Amino acid sequence: MLDHIPAADLTIEDVRTAHERIRPHIRRTPIMTSDYLNDLTGAQLYFKCENFQEAGAFKVRGASNAVFGLSDEMATKGVCTHSSGNHALSLSYAAGRRGIPCNVVMPRTAPQAKKDAVRRYGGTITECDPSTTSREATFAEVQARTGGEFVHPYNDPRVITGQATCSAELLEQTDGLDALIAPIGGGGMVSGTCLTVSNLAPETAIYAAEPEQADDAYRSFKAGHIIADDAPKTVADGLLVPLKENTWHFVSNHVTDIFTASEQEIIDAMKLTWKYLRVVMEPSSAVPLATILKNPDTFRGKRVGVIVTGGNVDLDKLPWLKA
Repeated sequence: MLDHIPAADLTIEDVRTAHERIRPHIRRTPIMTSDYLNDLTGAQLYFKCENFQEAGAFKVRGASNAVFGLSDEMATKGVCTHSSGNHALSLSYAAGRRGIPCNVVMPRTAPQAKKDAVRRYGGTITECDPSTTSREATFAEVQARTGGEFVHPYNDPRVITGQATCSAELLEQTDGLDALIAPIGGGGMVSGTCLTVSNLAPETAIYAAEPEQADDAYRSFKAGHIIADDAPKTVADGLLVPLKENTWHFVSNHVTDIFTASEQEIIDAMKLTWKYLRVVMEPSSAVPLATILKNPDTFRGKRVGVIVTGGNVDLDKLPWLKA
């Protein structure tokens, strides 16, 4: 089973197999550009808009690969996970398409839009406190009760290979990239990106972008070992979790650098994308642009792929609105 394969043993053939498996259940999302943002950054930016997935986030790729890769026997008890939102709703979406149960543990502080989406797709939510400790303890109880197959939001090789299909499409849709950047929390998308790009475009530099207030991946990268924060607080609610062993393998071996952005820089970048790309993008998705703007010398004059990870936002609580 792929879920027990060490990250180091995953291959580009695993990615191709995943792509074929999930193709009926995902969208080949478009690339968008903005002359204004290109002029502002001095780079040619190619935004891969995963916010246009039916579930509103890239995580539908990994979730679908895990769900549709289950044997019929394994699928009978359904799936379960813990997530701050996008993996929860994506797993619910995939489970709904296969007609199996999905139980998810979510922080009580997760955006209402993400909770609503989980329920809309047929998932059952158990809430927990907003910390990694509470999340994992509550999840252990839920899994023991339901017996569902655990699909980890990012440390699962099935999920990593599913996420890797995003950058595979991005490379097909662009005529060569100098660099590619994605947000990083637990590192599932970045790991999938590393798996694909290191095999198909090894000359392309891979960067990760992270909030200053949840910068454990940045500190891990600089220290050379995993540093985990329990309950960081940031407007980028999709980037709250720490790296794990599988994602650390890819980050430590293939990422060129990790950049961070302040809360205000993230909000400002989010406003820029809404205004000039004219798409709904959640705060986590704006972190890469924020770091590109903050580190112009790294990206100026280059062709840069930017993965827009999701667009599930609470429209009544946009971060630039005053409470």
